[in-house]
Formats: sequence, structure tokens, C-alpha cells
Amino acid sequence: MRVVLDAVGKGRREHALPVTSAAFESGRATLVAAETEQRPAVLGLIASGRMRPDTGRVELDGRTDAAGLRRRIALVDAPGVSEPVPDVTLAGVAAEELMFAGRRSDPVAVRRWLDEQGLGDEASVPVSNVDPAGRVRALCELAVLRKGVEAIVLVSPDRHGGEPAAWWAVAEDFAERGFAVLVIAGQASSPVVARVRNERVETRRTIADTQGVSTSGARAPFAQRAGGGVGRPRVPRLTAPARQGRARKSPR
Repeated sequence: MRVVLDAVGKGRREHALPVTSAAFESGRATLVAAETEQRPAVLGLIASGRMRPDTGRVELDGRTDAAGLRRRIALVDAPGVSEPVPDVTLAGVAAEELMFAGRRSDPVAVRRWLDEQGLGDEASVPVSNVDPAGRVRALCELAVLRKGVEAIVLVSPDRHGGEPAAWWAVAEDFAERGFAVLVIAGQASSPVVARVRNERVETRRTIADTQGVSTSGARAPFAQRAGGGVGRPRVPRLTAPARQGRARKSPR
């Protein structure tokens, strides 16, 4: 799948979101830089079909299809929209998400799932205190359990601290599994992500060279900036309901 945001903006004089163009597609992790508290979430809502832009348009595989975007894209950890309540344990978040994904959600099943993710030791830890990279991985893994999810829009992972290289590695891992991944983060993360991305490309090139495999046709992930153009490089809810679009609490 390929999603194109063509000059989208939101709010009077685009105060909520300046005119932004970007694109993300299956098998790639893409970074878009967006500053201020509100703009990353607004951009995430628009990119995932949960908010209509005031200017521009969003296309899914060459056509406008907001319902298709909502079905196929998980909006992950967007502040005030799909982020977990801070004091709920990681096990509690996992239990609810497993239930909504149609999986077993009893304590044994939850613990087994967390162990599989390497997060068993943090089961009883409030999700706000989970290691930033572990939180990102857990929430993304839970999001893609939903039927039909082919893409992830991850919002502001940098707000939890930690090294940008760690959560970017998670994004690239999901891209390698075939998901389309859009990460929206602050501008300060861009140089780190660019460095990690380049190091990863160089490592693959070195491996390929030693094996005699050409990498000339490989496509590197690309980074973009909000406001710029596309460039290359009822069950009780544990999370806040969406404020725009469908009032589904979990990442979509």
C-alpha cells in the first residue's frame, strides 16, 4: 500500500498543522518532523484517515478512501487520542488490546505474549515507566494484531525520552516485515534517524558486497518535514477515546 499526503493542512491559517506533503508505503519506514504539542497528533489523525484536512488531500493507492485508511492503518500512541493511560500496567494494556484483537486475554495468555516480546519483566510496570523502545515495540506489536492492519502511524515516540535510534530501529523492523510505517517526531530526532538509517544502509551494502550481491536497486527510507515536500531520505477503556473520526480507543 502507498499513502500520499498532498499539501494537507488544518486549522485557521493552518495553525493546527501547516501545509504538509509526505508519503509512506509498504516495506518502508518514513520519518516526518512536526513540532509543537498538537501538530504531531493532528498529522497522525489526518494520515490515518481519522481527521479530514482543511486543505489538500490524502490518497490511498491513488484514490481518496478515508474508510480504507482507518481499516488498514493503526494510529499508535497519539497523545490524547490513542495513548495508554499512564498508570495502567503494561499487562493491563496488553490484556485489553489482545481482547480487542480477538485473542486470549487472560493473565496466563498476557504473560506469555509479553514474554514472547521480551517484556515479561515489565508486566506489572505502569506503561508510562516502561523503557521507551519497549513501549513502542509493545504498542506496535499489539496494534498489528488487529485484523486488516497493514500500516502503522506512530506519533511522538520521542516524547518518552530514550535514544531515537532505539525506536527508529523498531520502526525499521516493522517495515522489514512488510508494514508501511510513518513516524512523526520532533525535528531534533531527524539527524539521529538519518545517521542510523545511513549506517544500516552501509551495513547492508557491506554484507551484500561480501556476498557478491548488488544493492543498486535498493531503496532507502526517506525523511520528510511537516510543511515541506516529499523527499527521499462498553468495556472500560484504558486509553483515551479518539477525538476525531471513530471513537475507538486503541491504536489503529
